[in-house]
Amino acid sequence: MTSTTHQHTASELFAQALRHEHRANPYPYYEQLLRQPIVRMDDGTWLAAGHREINQLLRDPRISADRLPPEHQRPIRKSLLVEDPPRHDQLRRLVTQQFVPRVLGMRDHIDALVTGLLDAHTSERPGQLDVVADLAYPLPVTVICELLGVPREDESLFGGLARRLTRGLDPIDTQTEDEIRELQQARAELQQYLEGLIARCGAAPGDDLLSGLMYGQDTGGPMDPVDLRVTLGLLLIAGHETTVNLIANGTLALLRHPDALARLRADPDLATPLVEEVLRYDPPVQMSGRSTLADVDISGTTIPKGSRVRLLLTAGNRDPQRFADPGRFVPDRPDNAHLGFGGGIHYCIGATLARAEAQIALTALARRLESPRLVADPPPYRENAILRGPESLPVSFTRLVPDAGGA
Repeated sequence: MTSTTHQHTASELFAQALRHEHRANPYPYYEQLLRQPIVRMDDGTWLAAGHREINQLLRDPRISADRLPPEHQRPIRKSLLVEDPPRHDQLRRLVTQQFVPRVLGMRDHIDALVTGLLDAHTSERPGQLDVVADLAYPLPVTVICELLGVPREDESLFGGLARRLTRGLDPIDTQTEDEIRELQQARAELQQYLEGLIARCGAAPGDDLLSGLMYGQDTGGPMDPVDLRVTLGLLLIAGHETTVNLIANGTLALLRHPDALARLRADPDLATPLVEEVLRYDPPVQMSGRSTLADVDISGTTIPKGSRVRLLLTAGNRDPQRFADPGRFVPDRPDNAHLGFGGGIHYCIGATLARAEAQIALTALARRLESPRLVADPPPYRENAILRGPESLPVSFTRLVPDAGGA
């Protein structure tokens, strides 16, 4: 068992990694945490930092997706993100059979949206671009709203709401009472909006995902109204917040590695492995919460039943036991079994869409921005410690190269 001194050190390292002043580079703290791939914290929670250990826990049926043990859970309807089988499997099947067919074949449309965003914003401010505000945010918001049937005039609503709601993903002990009250208010506002959206769809269904979930045929019948609202909220928020960070973090990696930028400009096919390396090297989701349904023996340690567990995905992605030279950005890294989309039955349901959006956006930036440079390095970062990414990412360039076709 780990010594008390080491426990205290791990707790301090984790606390330091979460501090906003270290948001631009928390990796030195995660590197030190990797010395103990499984460790109990001072507050009784457990940290899993090693790639092998995280991978094992993500696939262990004795691990609940809910970060609160059963005795501390409230009797509320939960999203599939934190549900366990069999309810998770039922909800995921309903969403997958409606979501996946709509996502496939969207690349041309996504490419057209990226072209339009770059053309519009660079014509307003020639020679400069805020990659977050002008591309990384509006692109996935537009795509997920179109998929779900959200009216275009309502798209701006989700910017503020999403930022307020994702604050709830951070560890509870880092939130003030005012922030907790604000989170509750944001949840109420989202619920009210979604109930109105569902009512309008019920009166006039269309060909969107919401209509498919309401009226689609399944052996278990259409989705329950409460499940529908919870699932819709999850897709709206998770469907764009993580992709914003993926595109922004990818842009940052490219501008810090000019050789990778030049390679992508010359070979758009590099976008596929390059996005996988961004998901490993600087992932949009830093960690995930779980709890144990039984005692779990792992790496010579027993995590007791009823324990809270934090899976440090970003530490596992830098584990030297799994990745050679893990602190180096290798755009065509072979055998890149990263944890950027999680793993097991809760593997990110929107991974295909996020990959497509990031591949197309990063290729377009590499191809069309001539001599791009970071205005500030590091850029300012968002408050959120779990969904980590720049608050803004100003880039200057000499010229916007005319669009010459799809990515």
